[in-house]
Amino acid sequence: MTALRRSGILLHPSSLPGRFSSGDLGPAAFRFLDLLARGGQSVWQVLPLGPVGPTGSPYDGTSAFAGNPQLISLEVLADDGLLESTELDQAAARAGDPNAQEVPLRAAWRRFEASATADQRAALAAFESSPEQVFWLDDWATFAALDRRYENRSWLEWPAPIAGLDLGTLADALAGARAELVDEIAYHRFVQFLFFDQWQRLRDQSKRLGILLYGDLPIYVAHHSADVFFGRELFELDQAGRSTAVGGVPPDAFSADGQRWGQPLYAWGRHREEGYRWWIRRIAHNLRLFDLLRLDHFRGFVAYWRVPASAPTAAGGRWVRGPGRRLFDAVSATLGELPLVAEDLGVITPAVERLRRELGLPGMRVVQFAFGEDHGWHLPERCPEDTVIYTGTHDNDTTRGWFEGLEGSERERVLRLAEVGGPIAAGDSLEVVWRLVAAALGSRAEIAIVPVQDVLGLGSEGRMNTPGTAVGNWRWRMPDSSLTESVLARLRSLTERSGRLPPDRRSSR
Repeated sequence: MTALRRSGILLHPSSLPGRFSSGDLGPAAFRFLDLLARGGQSVWQVLPLGPVGPTGSPYDGTSAFAGNPQLISLEVLADDGLLESTELDQAAARAGDPNAQEVPLRAAWRRFEASATADQRAALAAFESSPEQVFWLDDWATFAALDRRYENRSWLEWPAPIAGLDLGTLADALAGARAELVDEIAYHRFVQFLFFDQWQRLRDQSKRLGILLYGDLPIYVAHHSADVFFGRELFELDQAGRSTAVGGVPPDAFSADGQRWGQPLYAWGRHREEGYRWWIRRIAHNLRLFDLLRLDHFRGFVAYWRVPASAPTAAGGRWVRGPGRRLFDAVSATLGELPLVAEDLGVITPAVERLRRELGLPGMRVVQFAFGEDHGWHLPERCPEDTVIYTGTHDNDTTRGWFEGLEGSERERVLRLAEVGGPIAAGDSLEVVWRLVAAALGSRAEIAIVPVQDVLGLGSEGRMNTPGTAVGNWRWRMPDSSLTESVLARLRSLTERSGRLPPDRRSSR
Protein backbone atom coordinates (compact mmCIF):
# COMPACT_ATOMS: atom_id res chain seq x y z
CA MET A 1 0.00 0.00 0.00
CA THR A 2 2.57 2.58 1.14
CA ALA A 3 6.26 2.23 1.95
CA LEU A 4 5.98 3.75 5.44
CA ARG A 5 3.77 3.72 8.49
CA ARG A 6 1.58 6.76 8.09
CA SER A 7 -1.17 8.67 9.83
CA GLY A 8 -3.57 11.31 8.66
CA ILE A 9 -6.77 13.24 9.12
CA LEU A 10 -10.25 12.74 7.68
CA LEU A 11 -11.81 16.05 6.66
CA HIS A 12 -13.98 16.74 3.64
CA PRO A 13 -13.16 20.03 1.85
CA SER A 14 -16.75 21.21 2.34
CA SER A 15 -16.02 21.26 6.09
CA LEU A 16 -13.12 23.68 5.80
CA PRO A 17 -13.71 27.13 7.33
CA GLY A 18 -14.36 30.14 5.14
CA ARG A 19 -16.64 33.05 4.26
CA PHE A 20 -18.81 31.24 1.73
CA SER A 21 -21.56 28.63 1.84
CA SER A 22 -19.16 25.70 1.64
CA GLY A 23 -15.57 24.95 2.37
CA ASP A 24 -13.59 24.75 -0.86
CA LEU A 25 -10.28 24.08 -2.58
CA GLY A 26 -8.87 27.54 -1.95
CA PRO A 27 -6.67 29.14 0.72
CA ALA A 28 -8.21 27.24 3.63
CA ALA A 29 -7.38 23.93 1.93
CA PHE A 30 -3.75 24.98 1.46
CA ARG A 31 -3.58 26.12 5.09
CA PHE A 32 -4.96 22.74 6.15
CA LEU A 33 -2.20 20.99 4.23
CA ASP A 34 0.34 23.11 6.10
CA LEU A 35 -1.31 22.26 9.42
CA LEU A 36 -1.21 18.57 8.57
CA ALA A 37 2.51 18.82 7.89
CA ARG A 38 3.14 20.71 11.13
CA GLY A 39 1.16 18.06 13.02
CA GLY A 40 3.33 15.31 11.56
CA GLN A 41 0.60 13.91 9.32
CA SER A 42 1.18 12.48 5.86
CA VAL A 43 -2.35 11.59 4.68
CA TRP A 44 -5.43 13.73 4.00
CA GLN A 45 -8.57 11.66 3.52
CA VAL A 46 -11.62 13.24 1.89
CA LEU A 47 -15.11 12.05 1.03
CA PRO A 48 -16.28 11.72 -2.61
CA LEU A 49 -15.73 14.93 -4.59
CA GLY A 50 -18.58 14.66 -7.11
CA PRO A 51 -21.60 16.93 -7.49
CA VAL A 52 -24.34 16.16 -4.99
CA GLY A 53 -28.12 15.98 -5.12
CA PRO A 54 -30.73 17.58 -2.86
CA THR A 55 -29.67 15.67 0.27
CA GLY A 56 -26.12 16.93 -0.01
CA SER A 57 -24.73 13.41 0.37
CA PRO A 58 -21.44 12.84 -1.46
CA TYR A 59 -22.45 9.16 -1.63
CA ASP A 60 -25.49 9.96 -3.77
CA GLY A 61 -23.66 11.81 -6.51
CA THR A 62 -25.08 13.00 -9.82
CA SER A 63 -21.88 12.04 -11.65
CA ALA A 64 -19.18 9.42 -11.14
CA PHE A 65 -16.67 11.67 -12.93
CA ALA A 66 -17.54 15.37 -12.54
CA GLY A 67 -16.33 17.54 -9.67
CA ASN A 68 -18.62 19.35 -7.23
CA PRO A 69 -18.98 23.02 -8.28
CA GLN A 70 -19.63 23.93 -4.64
CA LEU A 71 -15.97 23.14 -3.89
CA ILE A 72 -14.58 25.65 -6.40
CA SER A 73 -12.78 28.46 -4.58
CA LEU A 74 -14.09 31.91 -5.44
CA GLU A 75 -10.96 33.44 -3.92
CA VAL A 76 -8.79 31.54 -6.39
CA LEU A 77 -11.03 32.75 -9.22
CA ALA A 78 -10.47 36.31 -8.02
CA ASP A 79 -6.71 35.74 -7.95
CA ASP A 80 -6.98 34.46 -11.54
CA GLY A 81 -8.79 37.64 -12.62
CA LEU A 82 -12.16 35.98 -13.13
CA LEU A 83 -13.98 37.63 -10.21
CA GLU A 84 -13.84 41.03 -8.54
CA SER A 85 -13.67 41.68 -4.82
CA THR A 86 -17.21 43.09 -4.78
CA GLU A 87 -18.46 39.82 -6.23
CA LEU A 88 -16.73 37.93 -3.44
CA ASP A 89 -18.44 40.17 -0.88
CA GLN A 90 -21.82 39.56 -2.51
CA ALA A 91 -21.23 35.79 -2.48
CA ALA A 92 -20.24 35.89 1.18
CA ALA A 93 -23.43 37.80 1.99
CA ARG A 94 -25.43 34.97 0.42
CA ALA A 95 -23.68 32.26 2.49
CA GLY A 96 -26.25 29.69 3.49
CA ASP A 97 -28.15 29.95 0.22
CA PRO A 98 -27.73 26.58 -1.54
CA ASN A 99 -27.56 28.40 -4.89
CA ALA A 100 -25.07 31.03 -3.74
CA GLN A 101 -22.21 29.57 -5.81
CA GLU A 102 -24.14 29.81 -9.08
CA VAL A 103 -24.03 33.60 -9.40
CA PRO A 104 -20.24 34.08 -9.08
CA LEU A 105 -19.48 31.06 -11.27
CA ARG A 106 -21.62 32.47 -14.06
CA ALA A 107 -19.97 35.85 -13.58
CA ALA A 108 -16.58 34.15 -13.93
CA TRP A 109 -17.75 32.47 -17.16
CA ARG A 110 -18.91 35.76 -18.67
CA ARG A 111 -15.60 37.39 -17.78
CA PHE A 112 -13.69 34.44 -19.21
CA GLU A 113 -15.63 34.65 -22.48
CA ALA A 114 -15.02 38.38 -22.70
CA SER A 115 -11.42 38.75 -21.60
CA ALA A 116 -9.60 35.45 -20.99
CA THR A 117 -5.93 35.42 -21.90
CA ALA A 118 -4.63 33.22 -24.67
CA ASP A 119 -3.06 30.93 -22.08
CA GLN A 120 -6.36 30.59 -20.21
CA ARG A 121 -8.25 29.75 -23.40
CA ALA A 122 -5.59 27.22 -24.39
CA ALA A 123 -5.82 25.58 -20.96
CA LEU A 124 -9.59 25.23 -21.27
CA ALA A 125 -9.31 23.83 -24.79
CA ALA A 126 -6.67 21.32 -23.65
CA PHE A 127 -8.89 20.20 -20.77
CA GLU A 128 -11.93 19.74 -23.00
CA SER A 129 -10.01 17.72 -25.60
CA SER A 130 -7.99 15.60 -23.17
CA PRO A 131 -8.56 11.83 -23.49
CA GLU A 132 -8.99 11.81 -19.73
CA GLN A 133 -12.11 13.99 -20.01
CA VAL A 134 -13.72 13.50 -23.43
CA PHE A 135 -15.51 10.26 -22.54
CA TRP A 136 -17.57 11.93 -19.78
CA LEU A 137 -17.36 15.73 -20.03
CA ASP A 138 -19.90 16.47 -22.75
CA ASP A 139 -22.38 14.00 -21.30
CA TRP A 140 -22.09 15.63 -17.89
CA ALA A 141 -22.35 19.16 -19.29
CA THR A 142 -25.41 18.19 -21.34
CA PHE A 143 -27.05 16.52 -18.34
CA ALA A 144 -26.35 19.56 -16.15
CA ALA A 145 -27.77 21.90 -18.80
CA LEU A 146 -30.92 19.79 -19.16
CA ASP A 147 -31.22 19.56 -15.39
CA ARG A 148 -31.27 23.34 -15.16
CA ARG A 149 -33.73 23.66 -18.06
CA TYR A 150 -36.13 21.29 -16.33
CA GLU A 151 -35.70 22.86 -12.88
CA ASN A 152 -33.87 19.96 -11.23
CA ARG A 153 -36.77 17.56 -11.64
CA SER A 154 -36.00 13.87 -11.97
CA TRP A 155 -35.01 13.03 -15.54
CA LEU A 156 -37.99 10.65 -15.57
CA GLU A 157 -40.14 13.80 -15.63
CA TRP A 158 -38.33 15.36 -18.60
CA PRO A 159 -40.05 15.34 -22.02
CA ALA A 160 -40.72 11.86 -23.41
CA PRO A 161 -38.22 11.85 -26.28
CA ILE A 162 -35.41 12.51 -23.79
CA ALA A 163 -36.73 10.52 -20.83
CA GLY A 164 -37.82 7.51 -22.89
CA LEU A 165 -35.77 4.38 -23.47
CA ASP A 166 -36.05 4.40 -27.28
CA LEU A 167 -32.38 5.02 -28.03
CA GLY A 168 -33.04 6.07 -31.63
CA THR A 169 -35.54 8.74 -30.59
CA LEU A 170 -33.28 9.71 -27.70
CA ALA A 171 -30.33 10.37 -30.01
CA ASP A 172 -32.38 12.78 -32.12
CA ALA A 173 -33.81 14.51 -29.05
CA LEU A 174 -30.36 14.94 -27.52
CA ALA A 175 -28.93 16.33 -30.74
CA GLY A 176 -31.66 18.96 -30.79
CA ALA A 177 -31.19 19.78 -27.10
CA ARG A 178 -27.43 20.14 -27.50
CA ALA A 179 -27.91 22.58 -30.37
CA GLU A 180 -30.36 24.66 -28.31
CA LEU A 181 -28.25 24.59 -25.14
CA VAL A 182 -24.81 25.07 -26.67
CA ASP A 183 -23.94 28.06 -24.46
CA GLU A 184 -25.21 26.43 -21.27
CA ILE A 185 -23.28 23.26 -22.07
CA ALA A 186 -20.13 25.31 -22.64
CA TYR A 187 -20.64 26.92 -19.22
CA HIS A 188 -20.79 23.54 -17.48
CA ARG A 189 -17.64 22.35 -19.26
CA PHE A 190 -15.94 25.53 -18.02
CA VAL A 191 -17.05 24.86 -14.43
CA GLN A 192 -15.46 21.41 -14.58
CA PHE A 193 -12.28 22.95 -15.94
CA LEU A 194 -12.20 25.25 -12.90
CA PHE A 195 -12.74 22.38 -10.47
CA PHE A 196 -10.03 20.12 -11.86
CA ASP A 197 -7.59 22.99 -12.29
CA GLN A 198 -7.99 23.91 -8.62
CA TRP A 199 -7.78 20.28 -7.51
CA GLN A 200 -4.54 19.83 -9.44
CA ARG A 201 -3.03 22.88 -7.73
CA LEU A 202 -3.94 21.39 -4.35
CA ARG A 203 -2.57 18.02 -5.42
CA ASP A 204 0.71 19.61 -6.48
CA GLN A 205 1.05 21.24 -3.08
CA SER A 206 0.28 17.98 -1.27
CA LYS A 207 3.09 16.31 -3.20
CA ARG A 208 5.51 19.10 -2.26
CA LEU A 209 4.63 18.54 1.40
CA GLY A 210 4.79 14.74 1.18
CA ILE A 211 1.10 14.31 2.01
CA LEU A 212 -0.92 11.57 0.30
CA LEU A 213 -4.43 12.44 -0.86
CA TYR A 214 -6.79 9.60 0.04
CA GLY A 215 -10.08 9.54 -1.84
CA ASP A 216 -13.35 7.67 -1.56
CA LEU A 217 -15.23 5.92 -4.38
CA PRO A 218 -18.93 5.30 -3.65
CA ILE A 219 -20.18 1.99 -4.96
CA TYR A 220 -23.38 3.53 -6.40
CA VAL A 221 -24.49 6.69 -8.18
CA ALA A 222 -27.87 8.42 -7.96
CA HIS A 223 -30.66 7.56 -10.37
CA HIS A 224 -30.75 11.26 -11.22
CA SER A 225 -27.23 11.27 -12.58
CA ALA A 226 -25.47 11.68 -15.91
CA ASP A 227 -24.21 8.10 -15.61
CA VAL A 228 -27.69 6.57 -15.40
CA PHE A 229 -29.23 8.99 -17.90
CA PHE A 230 -26.62 8.28 -20.59
CA GLY A 231 -25.82 4.68 -19.60
CA ARG A 232 -29.28 3.28 -18.93
CA GLU A 233 -28.35 -0.16 -20.20
CA LEU A 234 -25.75 -0.45 -17.42
CA PHE A 235 -28.34 -0.25 -14.63
CA GLU A 236 -31.37 -2.24 -13.51
CA LEU A 237 -34.19 -0.13 -14.97
CA ASP A 238 -37.64 -0.98 -16.30
CA GLN A 239 -39.01 0.10 -19.68
CA ALA A 240 -39.95 3.51 -18.28
CA GLY A 241 -36.46 4.12 -16.89
CA ARG A 242 -37.43 3.54 -13.27
CA SER A 243 -35.26 1.46 -10.93
CA THR A 244 -36.51 -2.08 -10.50
CA ALA A 245 -34.39 -2.52 -7.37
CA VAL A 246 -32.15 -0.29 -5.29
CA GLY A 247 -29.08 -0.64 -3.11
CA GLY A 248 -28.80 -0.73 0.64
CA VAL A 249 -27.75 -2.89 3.57
CA PRO A 250 -29.75 -5.19 5.86
CA PRO A 251 -30.71 -4.31 9.42
CA ASP A 252 -27.66 -3.67 11.60
CA ALA A 253 -26.45 -1.66 14.57
CA PHE A 254 -27.11 1.59 12.72
CA SER A 255 -30.73 0.87 11.78
CA ALA A 256 -33.31 -1.77 12.71
CA ASP A 257 -34.85 -1.50 9.22
CA GLY A 258 -31.52 -1.55 7.44
CA GLN A 259 -30.52 1.26 5.11
CA ARG A 260 -32.44 1.78 1.88
CA TRP A 261 -30.00 3.92 -0.07
CA GLY A 262 -32.24 4.25 -3.12
CA GLN A 263 -29.65 4.24 -5.91
CA PRO A 264 -30.20 1.90 -8.87
CA LEU A 265 -28.28 -1.35 -9.01
CA TYR A 266 -25.85 -2.27 -11.76
CA ALA A 267 -26.77 -4.59 -14.59
CA TRP A 268 -23.61 -6.56 -13.95
CA GLY A 269 -24.11 -8.85 -16.93
CA ARG A 270 -23.94 -5.89 -19.30
CA HIS A 271 -20.84 -4.55 -17.54
CA ARG A 272 -19.19 -7.93 -18.02
CA GLU A 273 -20.11 -7.94 -21.73
CA GLU A 274 -18.39 -4.56 -22.11
CA GLY A 275 -15.27 -5.74 -20.31
CA TYR A 276 -16.12 -3.55 -17.31
CA ARG A 277 -15.12 -0.48 -19.36
CA TRP A 278 -17.17 1.97 -17.27
CA TRP A 279 -15.52 0.73 -14.06
CA ILE A 280 -12.04 0.82 -15.56
CA ARG A 281 -12.60 4.43 -16.59
CA ARG A 282 -14.08 5.33 -13.22
CA ILE A 283 -11.24 3.88 -11.16
CA ALA A 284 -8.60 5.29 -13.51
CA HIS A 285 -10.21 8.73 -13.25
CA ASN A 286 -10.10 8.62 -9.45
CA LEU A 287 -6.52 7.36 -9.33
CA ARG A 288 -5.48 10.44 -11.30
CA LEU A 289 -6.93 12.52 -8.49
CA PHE A 290 -5.70 10.53 -5.49
CA ASP A 291 -2.71 8.59 -4.23
CA LEU A 292 -4.92 6.12 -2.41
CA LEU A 293 -8.59 5.25 -2.92
CA ARG A 294 -11.13 3.69 -0.57
CA LEU A 295 -13.68 1.38 -2.20
CA ASP A 296 -16.93 2.10 -0.43
CA HIS A 297 -19.04 -0.97 0.45
CA PHE A 298 -16.46 -3.44 -0.84
CA ARG A 299 -18.62 -6.37 0.20
CA GLY A 300 -21.15 -5.28 -2.45
CA PHE A 301 -18.74 -6.47 -5.14
CA VAL A 302 -19.01 -10.00 -3.72
CA ALA A 303 -22.73 -9.91 -2.89
CA TYR A 304 -25.01 -6.89 -2.66
CA TRP A 305 -28.27 -6.30 -0.81
CA ARG A 306 -31.01 -6.04 -3.46
CA VAL A 307 -34.06 -4.11 -2.23
CA PRO A 308 -37.21 -4.09 -4.40
CA ALA A 309 -37.82 -0.51 -5.53
CA SER A 310 -41.36 -0.70 -4.13
CA ALA A 311 -40.17 -1.69 -0.63
CA PRO A 312 -40.35 1.14 1.94
CA THR A 313 -37.34 -0.15 3.91
CA ALA A 314 -34.33 -2.35 3.29
CA ALA A 315 -35.57 -5.09 5.62
CA GLY A 316 -37.16 -7.05 2.77
CA GLY A 317 -34.06 -7.21 0.61
CA ARG A 318 -31.92 -10.20 -0.25
CA TRP A 319 -28.28 -10.92 -1.05
CA VAL A 320 -27.39 -11.27 -4.74
CA ARG A 321 -24.03 -12.33 -6.11
CA GLY A 322 -21.82 -9.50 -7.41
CA PRO A 323 -19.06 -9.47 -10.06
CA GLY A 324 -16.36 -10.58 -7.66
CA ARG A 325 -12.81 -10.98 -8.86
CA ARG A 326 -13.64 -10.72 -12.56
CA LEU A 327 -14.18 -6.98 -12.18
CA PHE A 328 -10.87 -6.39 -10.41
CA ASP A 329 -8.94 -8.61 -12.80
CA ALA A 330 -10.27 -6.52 -15.68
CA VAL A 331 -9.35 -3.27 -13.93
CA SER A 332 -5.84 -4.37 -12.95
CA ALA A 333 -5.19 -5.80 -16.43
CA THR A 334 -5.59 -2.26 -17.75
CA LEU A 335 -4.34 -0.14 -14.85
CA GLY A 336 -1.77 -2.37 -13.16
CA GLU A 337 -1.27 -2.34 -9.40
CA LEU A 338 -4.21 -0.71 -7.65
CA PRO A 339 -3.63 1.46 -4.54
CA LEU A 340 -7.06 0.65 -3.11
CA VAL A 341 -8.46 0.16 0.38
CA ALA A 342 -11.43 -2.14 0.91
CA GLU A 343 -14.16 -0.73 3.14
CA ASP A 344 -14.97 -4.11 4.65
CA LEU A 345 -17.28 -3.02 7.47
CA GLY A 346 -20.71 -4.49 8.17
CA VAL A 347 -21.79 -8.05 7.34
CA ILE A 348 -18.50 -9.59 6.17
CA THR A 349 -18.47 -13.18 4.98
CA PRO A 350 -15.50 -15.49 4.36
CA ALA A 351 -15.97 -14.86 0.63
CA VAL A 352 -15.54 -11.11 1.13
CA GLU A 353 -12.43 -11.61 3.24
CA ARG A 354 -11.05 -14.10 0.73
CA LEU A 355 -11.45 -11.66 -2.18
CA ARG A 356 -9.81 -8.84 -0.21
CA ARG A 357 -6.81 -11.03 0.57
CA GLU A 358 -6.55 -12.38 -2.98
CA LEU A 359 -6.45 -8.80 -4.28
CA GLY A 360 -3.92 -7.77 -1.62
CA LEU A 361 -6.09 -4.89 -0.42
CA PRO A 362 -5.93 -3.53 3.12
CA GLY A 363 -9.19 -3.56 5.07
CA MET A 364 -10.53 -1.25 7.76
CA ARG A 365 -10.84 -1.29 11.54
CA VAL A 366 -12.80 1.24 13.63
CA VAL A 367 -11.91 1.69 17.29
CA GLN A 368 -15.47 2.66 18.19
CA PHE A 369 -16.65 -0.77 17.02
CA ALA A 370 -14.26 -2.65 19.31
CA PHE A 371 -16.24 -2.58 22.55
CA GLY A 372 -19.46 -4.36 21.73
CA GLU A 373 -19.96 -8.01 22.52
CA ASP A 374 -18.68 -9.42 19.21
CA HIS A 375 -16.35 -6.82 17.77
CA GLY A 376 -13.08 -7.27 19.63
CA TRP A 377 -11.30 -7.73 16.29
CA HIS A 378 -11.50 -3.92 15.95
CA LEU A 379 -9.29 -3.47 19.02
CA PRO A 380 -6.05 -1.66 18.11
CA GLU A 381 -3.87 -4.41 19.59
CA ARG A 382 -5.56 -6.96 17.31
CA CYS A 383 -5.16 -4.88 14.18
CA PRO A 384 -3.00 -6.45 11.41
CA GLU A 385 -0.57 -4.48 9.31
CA ASP A 386 -2.65 -4.64 6.12
CA THR A 387 -5.23 -2.32 7.63
CA VAL A 388 -6.31 1.29 7.81
CA ILE A 389 -7.47 1.94 11.36
CA TYR A 390 -9.85 4.76 12.32
CA THR A 391 -11.08 6.07 15.63
CA GLY A 392 -14.38 6.65 13.81
CA THR A 393 -15.62 7.33 10.28
CA HIS A 394 -17.91 9.91 8.71
CA ASP A 395 -20.84 7.62 9.60
CA ASN A 396 -19.98 7.49 13.31
CA ASP A 397 -20.65 9.98 16.03
CA THR A 398 -17.51 11.81 17.09
CA THR A 399 -15.48 9.73 19.52
CA ARG A 400 -16.25 12.12 22.37
CA GLY A 401 -19.97 12.13 21.57
CA TRP A 402 -19.96 8.34 21.28
CA PHE A 403 -18.08 7.84 24.57
CA GLU A 404 -20.28 10.25 26.50
CA GLY A 405 -23.31 8.25 25.39
CA LEU A 406 -21.96 4.90 26.61
CA GLU A 407 -23.08 3.17 29.79
CA GLY A 408 -22.28 0.06 31.76
CA SER A 409 -19.84 -2.60 30.64
CA GLU A 410 -19.15 -1.04 27.24
CA ARG A 411 -18.06 2.21 28.86
CA GLU A 412 -15.89 0.28 31.30
CA ARG A 413 -14.15 -1.56 28.46
CA VAL A 414 -13.36 1.75 26.79
CA LEU A 415 -11.92 3.15 30.02
CA ARG A 416 -9.75 0.07 30.53
CA LEU A 417 -8.16 0.59 27.13
CA ALA A 418 -7.81 4.34 27.64
CA GLU A 419 -6.24 3.96 31.09
CA VAL A 420 -3.40 1.82 29.75
CA GLY A 421 -1.64 5.18 29.43
CA GLY A 422 -2.31 6.07 33.08
CA PRO A 423 -5.30 7.06 35.23
CA ILE A 424 -7.90 9.43 33.79
CA ALA A 425 -9.84 11.87 35.95
CA ALA A 426 -13.53 11.10 36.20
CA GLY A 427 -15.50 12.89 33.50
CA ASP A 428 -12.44 13.77 31.42
CA SER A 429 -13.90 12.54 28.14
CA LEU A 430 -11.47 14.69 26.13
CA GLU A 431 -8.55 12.74 27.58
CA VAL A 432 -10.32 9.49 26.72
CA VAL A 433 -10.49 10.65 23.11
CA TRP A 434 -6.77 11.40 23.01
CA ARG A 435 -5.97 8.01 24.55
CA LEU A 436 -8.02 6.27 21.85
CA VAL A 437 -6.25 8.33 19.19
CA ALA A 438 -2.96 7.19 20.70
CA ALA A 439 -4.13 3.57 20.67
CA ALA A 440 -5.06 3.79 16.99
CA LEU A 441 -1.74 5.40 16.11
CA GLY A 442 0.13 2.82 18.16
CA SER A 443 -1.49 -0.13 16.38
CA ARG A 444 0.28 -2.26 13.78
CA ALA A 445 -1.95 -0.84 11.01
CA GLU A 446 0.02 0.63 8.14
CA ILE A 447 -2.19 3.75 8.13
CA ALA A 448 -4.10 5.34 11.00
CA ILE A 449 -6.78 7.94 10.22
CA VAL A 450 -8.43 10.25 12.74
CA PRO A 451 -11.42 12.46 11.88
CA VAL A 452 -10.51 16.07 12.54
CA GLN A 453 -13.45 16.28 14.96
CA ASP A 454 -11.64 13.80 17.22
CA VAL A 455 -8.41 15.76 17.08
CA LEU A 456 -10.45 18.81 18.11
CA GLY A 457 -12.19 16.85 20.89
CA LEU A 458 -15.67 17.75 19.66
CA GLY A 459 -18.88 16.21 20.93
CA SER A 460 -21.90 15.18 18.90
CA GLU A 461 -22.30 18.71 17.58
CA GLY A 462 -19.42 17.84 15.24
CA ARG A 463 -21.06 14.76 13.72
CA MET A 464 -20.95 14.65 9.89
CA ASN A 465 -23.58 12.03 9.10
CA THR A 466 -26.15 9.82 10.80
CA PRO A 467 -26.84 6.77 8.61
CA GLY A 468 -30.49 6.11 7.82
CA THR A 469 -31.46 9.79 8.09
CA ALA A 470 -31.98 12.13 5.14
CA VAL A 471 -31.74 15.59 6.69
CA GLY A 472 -29.25 17.50 8.79
CA ASN A 473 -26.17 15.73 7.45
CA TRP A 474 -22.98 16.76 5.60
CA ARG A 475 -23.15 20.37 6.88
CA TRP A 476 -20.50 20.48 9.60
CA ARG A 477 -17.83 23.18 9.23
CA MET A 478 -14.56 23.28 11.14
CA PRO A 479 -14.20 26.43 13.26
CA ASP A 480 -11.44 28.68 11.99
CA SER A 481 -8.16 28.54 13.92
CA SER A 482 -9.36 25.52 15.93
CA LEU A 483 -6.25 23.45 15.14
CA THR A 484 -4.13 25.27 17.70
CA GLU A 485 -0.40 24.87 18.26
CA SER A 486 -1.03 22.81 21.39
CA VAL A 487 -3.35 20.43 19.51
CA LEU A 488 -0.84 20.08 16.67
CA ALA A 489 2.01 19.53 19.10
CA ARG A 490 0.19 16.71 20.90
CA LEU A 491 -0.78 15.10 17.60
CA ARG A 492 2.78 15.31 16.35
CA SER A 493 4.14 13.84 19.57
CA LEU A 494 1.79 10.84 19.37
CA THR A 495 2.64 10.42 15.70
CA GLU A 496 6.36 10.41 16.38
CA ARG A 497 6.03 8.06 19.35
CA SER A 498 4.11 5.56 17.18
CA GLY A 499 6.73 5.62 14.42
CA ARG A 500 4.49 7.37 11.91
CA LEU A 501 6.32 10.67 11.56
CA PRO A 502 7.73 11.05 8.02
CA PRO A 503 11.54 10.73 8.01
CA ASP A 504 12.09 14.21 6.59
CA ARG A 505 10.25 15.77 9.52
CA ARG A 506 11.81 13.88 12.38
CA SER A 507 14.61 16.34 12.99
CA SER A 508 12.53 19.53 12.93
CA ARG A 509 10.32 20.88 15.66
